Amino acid sequence: MEHADLIVIGAGQSGLATAALAPRHGFARSLVLESADKPGGSWARYYDSLTLFSPARYSSLPGMCFPGDPDHYPERDEVVDYLLEYARRLPADIRTSTAVTSVTRQGGMWSVRAEGGQNFTASAVVAATGDYGTPFVPDVTGQAEFGGRTLHAADYRDPEAFAGQRVVVVGGGNSAIQIAAELGPLADTTLATRRPVGWTPQRPLGRDLHWWLKHTRLDVAPIRRLLRKVPVSVIDDGSYRAALDRNDVDRRDMFTRLTADGVEWADGTKEVVDVVVFATGYRLTFPYLTASGALDGEGAPCHKVGVATTVSGLGFVGMEFQRTFSSKTLRGVGRDAGYVLSRLRKG
Repeated sequence: MEHADLIVIGAGQSGLATAALAPRHGFARSLVLESADKPGGSWARYYDSLTLFSPARYSSLPGMCFPGDPDHYPERDEVVDYLLEYARRLPADIRTSTAVTSVTRQGGMWSVRAEGGQNFTASAVVAATGDYGTPFVPDVTGQAEFGGRTLHAADYRDPEAFAGQRVVVVGGGNSAIQIAAELGPLADTTLATRRPVGWTPQRPLGRDLHWWLKHTRLDVAPIRRLLRKVPVSVIDDGSYRAALDRNDVDRRDMFTRLTADGVEWADGTKEVVDVVVFATGYRLTFPYLTASGALDGEGAPCHKVGVATTVSGLGFVGMEFQRTFSSKTLRGVGRDAGYVLSRLRKG
């Protein structure tokens, strides 16, 4: 049995930020448990062309600036390298290939079990596994009979494999737009959404959107309830919108069903389709907390801005709109981690 002051579950951006700030909040020894064979979370598994919508100057974790031109928009591999280097510098013990299976409260301490029979104890635990490990695909009528290929954006890598095919991308967010835009030159592509795509200028009045968010304090404002009601909007400097137009990627209302060889659109017309890509987001799950007393009947965490409300000594970092607009981002997880750690230490 191994003991630590703090156990952080997950070595993605949220877990690494938490471990970096732990000593400032009185946690002398932190242990980070990561199921993958290296730190960095899901970034290495994202599609090849993924590009951040925030400049490097607004994409840093606590204590280490993102390298390169502060005004450039980092690509996926840059983020992967940044997180690996960040992990290497951390004053924390990171255990990779260590998948946590259960977290329970026993005798005033947290007991953490991992695959292979490994056991740990800690005064406090932070769940920082996020939701990117659980892709969400909506239940679509006819899905079982569809003879083409379906995949989630989590399994999409590059457009070459879809050359010459008829592809429908489902979703109206940033990932759906990026994927549809790069499929356009090689495949006959349609974007299927439940409502028209909303567009947010990336550089209003010559300044990056994140500059405005910072200087208006909207980036840190505790307006979670309002943000949940705001429709999805795509951040664009005009290039993605132009790419969709240039390559005849049209938008249509979401199809009503899948058929044996394609889709049936809302107006009743049927069309042969080779591939459907679901860029439909992810769902937050904490299977290792099932017996912790920290989840409600539907498996959602019982918390107030990241601090568990039904048990003591447990926190969450990396949840969308956990405290602010930026809670789930590279620029926001550090603020949330600091807040949660301060409350866990006081508790």
